[in-house]
Amino acid sequence: MSRKKRAGLVAAILLAGFLAYRLIARPHAERPVPPPVPVRVAVAHYADVPVRVGALGLVQAYRTVTVEPMITGPMTAVDFRQGSFVRRGALLARIDPRPYQAALAQALAKRAQDQALLALARDTLDRYRLLIAHHYISAEIVAQQKATVAADRAIVAQDSAAVETARTNLSYTRIVAPIAGRTGILAVNAGNIVSPSLPGGIVTITTVQPIYVAFSLPQQDLPDVLRVLHARSPDVTAFARGRGGHTAPSRGVLAVLDNVINQSTGTLTLKARFQNPSLALWPGAFVNVRLRVRTDRHVLVVPSVAVRQGPGGAFVYVVRRAVAGAKGATGAPSRVADVPVVLGFADQRRTVIRSGLAAGDEVVVLGGSRLNPGARVRILPAVPSRHPAPGVA
Repeated sequence: MSRKKRAGLVAAILLAGFLAYRLIARPHAERPVPPPVPVRVAVAHYADVPVRVGALGLVQAYRTVTVEPMITGPMTAVDFRQGSFVRRGALLARIDPRPYQAALAQALAKRAQDQALLALARDTLDRYRLLIAHHYISAEIVAQQKATVAADRAIVAQDSAAVETARTNLSYTRIVAPIAGRTGILAVNAGNIVSPSLPGGIVTITTVQPIYVAFSLPQQDLPDVLRVLHARSPDVTAFARGRGGHTAPSRGVLAVLDNVINQSTGTLTLKARFQNPSLALWPGAFVNVRLRVRTDRHVLVVPSVAVRQGPGGAFVYVVRRAVAGAKGATGAPSRVADVPVVLGFADQRRTVIRSGLAAGDEVVVLGGSRLNPGARVRILPAVPSRHPAPGVA
């Protein structure tokens, strides 16, 4: 290689080394600094938090009665509208009464006949008593007549029972509502022969005002449930799925706690009673149920969205604001620190913090997925809301 080419190669190597040195040794101040992460914060504060346990509930009718015919015969008329509300004693349907009217008339006639025979036997006994006083007849004849009177009296009593049976059967030709409630779908139309063995009866009546919601809770909640029952103010809320996915809350009271724990599931079975004025709860529907078991007084809370989970457990990002006027703090952005916390009761809105925070600490509720410890942040203004999360700054 000639001296000229060798000199050119050395110059190229030196230039490349110089450029590499300049890139590696560039001062830290000249490197691009990422912009602050925009976040929204909330303030940790003290509050009274109602503690509720949730479950999936099944709406059940307060009372359910299957209306069945008590006698056999052709059903001649239906006197209610399907799906309508009926009062107790309202006429629902009619069965042809003529055979039962005839049976009642026959029973009345038989009783009248036997009453006449009883009256004759009593008159005869009275005459025998006068005759035996003058020794005209023997005592045996009087005793026989007394037995005849007693037998006729028993026959009349039997006839009276037959009259009551016939009258009762005749009353069964008018099928009436045993309870007040809403009728279901008619199972048998007029013109059919009905009988007491009719499968499914004629119609079902359910009481929906008030109404029950049955649900189950883990057996570990038994002490709280018993405390609520003894307090005589068990507050239960049911959320039924409404139009557009929204829920219509209904408030009720805990009414029944089953006397055994389900061994196969380890759960308690409970029933809550709701007045159901707007008929938002309907038998057979599934609803979300929340039972308030206690109220935690003066506890530190933050919005639940502020709590994050890491390898070491739960933590929150706490904003460390730059101190205005401090040396070197002029225009300095705020930074965040990851602070481990011990959690208490939590729901979708709020989480109780047992330790790790103090009242007034600002925690990140929006933008936390882009943060890491020590990251710079820019705090966004609060968004007005009709139902803001508690403590949102």
